[in-house]
Amino acid sequence: MCAMFVLILHFKSDRNIHSCGIVHICMNRAEKAALQLRAVDVLRMLKETRTYDELAETTGLPAGDLNRYVNGHVLPGTDRAREVVEDLGREALAAELDARIRVDDDGYVDNSATVFDQPFLDLAAPVVANGFDFERPDVVLTAATDGITLAAALASYYGVRCAYAKKRKETAVEEFIEARQRLQSGIELTYYLPASAIDHGESVLVVDDLIRSGETQELLLDIAHTAEADVAGVFALIAAGEDGIRRARDHTDAPVGALTTV
Repeated sequence: MCAMFVLILHFKSDRNIHSCGIVHICMNRAEKAALQLRAVDVLRMLKETRTYDELAETTGLPAGDLNRYVNGHVLPGTDRAREVVEDLGREALAAELDARIRVDDDGYVDNSATVFDQPFLDLAAPVVANGFDFERPDVVLTAATDGITLAAALASYYGVRCAYAKKRKETAVEEFIEARQRLQSGIELTYYLPASAIDHGESVLVVDDLIRSGETQELLLDIAHTAEADVAGVFALIAAGEDGIRRARDHTDAPVGALTTV
């Protein structure tokens, strides 16, 4: 349903008043409300480690307004909410993500504190959707298993399907899209996706929790290409170095990005 605003203009002349036209502005109430609520979620997350004065300094917004937003008395306007989600939200989530990541002496990344936290990923979804240049997808595609919670959050936000490729075939499925690659270690890696998961011409957003070498992302892109789908983008919460990002960019012209890099 749309909110409609009608503007009637009158022009005065020496003798008469002439009415002109009517302008209709249509806004999607559901999308507006969702954006406003996401902005409040971002502000509440920031408020957990700040006073209102510190939050005001961080956001550039009046402390009194922030108090009313955080406590649910009023919602920020659409423009202000968009600024919070796109600018402050991305920065705040990246900082929160950095605080949750653990890297051992061998360079292995432990991000379980993130991939097991669905509320955090639900909060990240609109920031990712609005903060990167991804086209709206028809399907969010990932690889089992750690990317599933992120893919589910993004699919829910966009209101589209979530699909995930596995390293083994499902017993009851007859037709698969298969992507195979021999890794540098000599191990052959194969992913399978039911052929019905992606339709010809659909737009696919490839996501994962972590991108390191880019091998998994390349396989997922191969699956999208085999399905004759369009690629909306490639996204990872965490990039371990730049090799994976570069490799993904070599295989698609769509935007490629990560929320943080370690």
